[in-house]
Amino acid sequence: MMIRLLMAALLAGCIAAPGQEKKEAEKLAPYYPTPMVVVERMLKLGELKPGEKMFDLGSGDGRIVIVAAKKFKADATGVEFDDVLHRKSSEEIKRQKLDKTARIIFGDLFEQDYSSADLITVYLLPQSNDKVRPMLEKQLKKGTRIVSHDFEFSDWKPMKVELVEDDGEGRSHTLFLYVR
Repeated sequence: MMIRLLMAALLAGCIAAPGQEKKEAEKLAPYYPTPMVVVERMLKLGELKPGEKMFDLGSGDGRIVIVAAKKFKADATGVEFDDVLHRKSSEEIKRQKLDKTARIIFGDLFEQDYSSADLITVYLLPQSNDKVRPMLEKQLKKGTRIVSHDFEFSDWKPMKVELVEDDGEGRSHTLFLYVR
């Protein structure tokens, strides 16, 4: 009986066969939607222009990607490892008929190529920014802008810091602009 339960769990994908451990994407921040007023300010601070390539790392419900494609006419890509958020944001992109200029990659943000980016947006925890920083330093071309919401990248000096006094819910936010 125990062997059958183990085999059923193995076949259902609940446990990995020896030597076939599945690498899980690391959760770098809890899901907390960026207020829309902050979304617009992030993209303006990053000076996003029509046709530029932007990536949102940990894109959640896709709101930054959607605004970047819809309002700023950018080629916008989000990276999200939560299946429910990935599906929800991809469906919203389709519903708004933005699928030519917006997309959400389902996967680990550490396994993507950002070398074509003109702008990167992040809303990750401070220790997560520190984990992402070496990858960005290797991949990003000179002049790429990075806008971080609320948390700085250690060892990088922001070109500009902007305070969003009130997000409509009584909370302030700090945005940090970096240029590689």
